[in-house]
Amino acid sequence: MQSKTIFITGCSTGIGYTTAIELKKRNYRVICSARKPADVTNLQDQGFEALQLDLANSNSIQIAVKQLITLTDGKVDGLFNNAAFGQPGAVEDLSREVLKNQFETNFFGTHELTNLIIPLMRKQGHGRIIYNSSILGFVAMKYRGAYNASKFALEGLVDTLRIELHGTNIQLCLIEPGPITSQFRKNAFALYKQNIKPELSEHQQTYKAMEQRLQREGPAAPFTLPAEAVAKKVIHALEAKKPKIRYYVTFPTYLFGFLKRVLPMTWLDSLLRTVQ
Repeated sequence: MQSKTIFITGCSTGIGYTTAIELKKRNYRVICSARKPADVTNLQDQGFEALQLDLANSNSIQIAVKQLITLTDGKVDGLFNNAAFGQPGAVEDLSREVLKNQFETNFFGTHELTNLIIPLMRKQGHGRIIYNSSILGFVAMKYRGAYNASKFALEGLVDTLRIELHGTNIQLCLIEPGPITSQFRKNAFALYKQNIKPELSEHQQTYKAMEQRLQREGPAAPFTLPAEAVAKKVIHALEAKKPKIRYYVTFPTYLFGFLKRVLPMTWLDSLLRTVQ
């Protein structure tokens, strides 16, 4: 039996890297991507097929897809849209440019890549497209407005695309993790230092606590799970005869998914104001 081919974005560390390892163990042909050339080389040194891909750059997306088509003869069974980052900061401290940069990778780049893969899946008559969203794709938490907005937008786009692709045998799934062990917080802190000026902000005092959270070693939130927990859901989304539309990962995701359904918005807001 020929192994299935899956393309995964954002494989330098964390969820993408771990999922690539787990799928390779299950005899998938895994083609990874990473933004930095050094990370691509590192993946290749570990035996992965790997491409350079910067989702914020349309030309990079076009080149990567051409390389992918050459490698696979245009046959891609699955796409895991994993690559993303989080820009911290109060909404009123986010410039238009900073917010635009958040969307270029998390939303526009992911959309462009997916639209280039869909025709391949249409031609072969099947495919699975999996998106790594977040608990912040359906509940908003303070000082995460840029990331919240990008994931809310992504979920709306995916829900629409899923309806439009009905009958094509191309199935779409959203993974919605809560806290997962990764480099996400470290990368977010670097962006915070680069793009936010706390000394000029009305939120200066609150930022001090946020800085401590972003720099904390180890899990910064209760119920944090390893990246393998996400990989397990991706495997189900790829292999189940009828995959779920949404996959919750971690207790907070299940909890807030339930609370959003049952609580009045004012009550939910009161609860979310307590989340650090």
